[in-house]
Amino acid sequence: MKNDITILHEDEHIVVIDKPAGIIVHSDGKREEPTIVDWFVEQYPDSADVGEEPIETDSGATIRRPGIVHRLDRDTSGVLVLCKTDAGHTHMKSQFQNHTTEKTYTAVVYEDMKKDEYIVDAAIGRAKTFGRWTAIPKAIRGRTRDAYTTITVVKRFENKGHLYTLINAVPKTGRTHQIRVHLQYLNHPIIADPLYAGKRNDTKYNLGFERQALHAQQLVFKDINGQEITVSAPLPREFTNIA
Repeated sequence: MKNDITILHEDEHIVVIDKPAGIIVHSDGKREEPTIVDWFVEQYPDSADVGEEPIETDSGATIRRPGIVHRLDRDTSGVLVLCKTDAGHTHMKSQFQNHTTEKTYTAVVYEDMKKDEYIVDAAIGRAKTFGRWTAIPKAIRGRTRDAYTTITVVKRFENKGHLYTLINAVPKTGRTHQIRVHLQYLNHPIIADPLYAGKRNDTKYNLGFERQALHAQQLVFKDINGQEITVSAPLPREFTNIA
């Protein structure tokens, strides 16, 4: 995996990488496969105990999470922060918990979004359908958590008679699958999203995407010295073909 990981920014306390699609951040305890954590521990062995304690699953598996302060889904690419020191971990964790970082994602969604900007203020909860989250009130089981996302249209385009929209999304909260769920809530799910695109997820209409068309493009945060840092990850090839 070493050659597949690009470092975008690094200092004494953190390293920011461009996470490839198709790799999980840390083990789920269910299967053996390469993870970002494996790469991190190999490259920074002195940081193997930084951060949260390992989790013991009911099956007896141990999930290690050194350096982790936020996550990207397996098939989401882009900017990911890993912490090399305890001081860096405490500092970055506070920013993510208090929502003082600014995260910008790029996505391609189905059909033509009519407005140039959307402000989605819709609570998210577990869906009655197993394995998913939702912002549709009647489909939620159990409690909800506030979720807020700003979505801006970058480009509308047509391909083989089908309409699509390239967008930027800025989540103000950090709920699981938040951008994916809010775009489904707007009835414009992300292309090739296996959980939220439903019947629209068809290889004939997915513009060559073999994974959800979601990329963590930019992260703005403050380093341990209080300096504002902006880190950007270049759009992957699938995006540059249409962007």
